[in-house]
Amino acid sequence: MKVLAINSSARKDGNTAILINTVFEELHQAGIETEMVQLSGKIIEPCKACWACGGRKNCVHKKDLFQEIFNKMTQADGIILGSPVYTANISANMQALLERASVVTDMNRNENLFWHKVGAAVTAARRGGALNALDAMNHFFMLQNMFIVGSSYWPMAYGQMPGDVEKDEEGLATMKNLGRNMAHLLISLNAADRHKGIF
Repeated sequence: MKVLAINSSARKDGNTAILINTVFEELHQAGIETEMVQLSGKIIEPCKACWACGGRKNCVHKKDLFQEIFNKMTQADGIILGSPVYTANISANMQALLERASVVTDMNRNENLFWHKVGAAVTAARRGGALNALDAMNHFFMLQNMFIVGSSYWPMAYGQMPGDVEKDEEGLATMKNLGRNMAHLLISLNAADRHKGIF
């Protein structure tokens, strides 16, 4: 099993990456493979509403990393979306990625590209807006017929400068619990798939 994390922070290896890696630690203990894609220094272009993705299972435009990332998303068993809070919402790169991914899946609805995958969202916030950011990412999972992982609190932590989230003990504990819950759900779904053939 494999979990792909997409970190849309403008800072590579910053607070959002720290939170994702905290979740990864628990997944590794359960024997689950992980990979993080960091969008720092990169630009994901917005959807052009050309509808050319119909029947192709991916966007046709190749000027950015979207095709590569989308392929990884469709191949993963679980997806973690991570974004810092920017203006009480997700980053522009995450917004563009989710909009394009949603259009591709809508134009290829018969393929069930994300059906019954496991999703988890995490965010780092200086102060407010964390729930808005989490909602935006979780709404993507809901739209794709995915299972959303919960934790002991909203999967968020406070921090402004890189490394600040490491001071948020409750936030880190929430991430660890999120990782354990994600591992449990992935393992349970995999077992059901193998033994019952229902997924």
